[in-house]
Amino acid sequence: MKIFVNDKPLDLISPTEFPTERTFECIFESPIDLPLAVELFDDVLITNPSKDFIIRLLYILRTRKLKNLDSVTIVANDSEELKSFIKSRFTVIKAAGGVVTKKDKVLFIYRLGKWDLPKGKFDKGESPEECAVREVEEECGVKVRITRKICKTWHTYTHNRKSILKKTYWFEMDLVSDEGLKAQKEEGIEEVKWLNHQDAKIALVNSYPSMRYLYKKFLKVKA
Repeated sequence: MKIFVNDKPLDLISPTEFPTERTFECIFESPIDLPLAVELFDDVLITNPSKDFIIRLLYILRTRKLKNLDSVTIVANDSEELKSFIKSRFTVIKAAGGVVTKKDKVLFIYRLGKWDLPKGKFDKGESPEECAVREVEEECGVKVRITRKICKTWHTYTHNRKSILKKTYWFEMDLVSDEGLKAQKEEGIEEVKWLNHQDAKIALVNSYPSMRYLYKKFLKVKA
């Protein structure tokens, strides 16, 4: 499970998933507590942390900029229990979206000063697939069909003083028609644009880490 907390990637894995080829500059082994003044930098490894440690870690990740931090990896024997505990610290909402392709191009939106991919929250009773198609079609003025699943992303943000954890289901989609191509202005979307792979890589520099992660997953599925 990878969660982007304040745009910093946090991986929660079991010991069997441990990436032996990786190196870590900052290591905490079975930690009980985490001082607020702790310096987190580069790639951090944490093994079997206490729940108090997790609470303090999430607070630090959410409230500090941590410019020198690249990633956090938590390895836990009880990884499933820990995943449930982390989710319990947030209000979880669900969303879905799509990576829409037309030949060698992908449909991007420009919103809030960043390039993004179309997505939105579930309506009551919707399946992930139904939500993804509806949101893409509404935000971009196109008609699409789902071809396959890509992945799920998790990211956090604060809304009305609540800590939100958004779970987003992503699908690869083929274009059916873009005759009505139009940005949904009422959702803050300024532009909808088809980008080839090279332009997409440039656009993703001015995007969110979770979108760069998603795009890499999309390219793997596409290959």
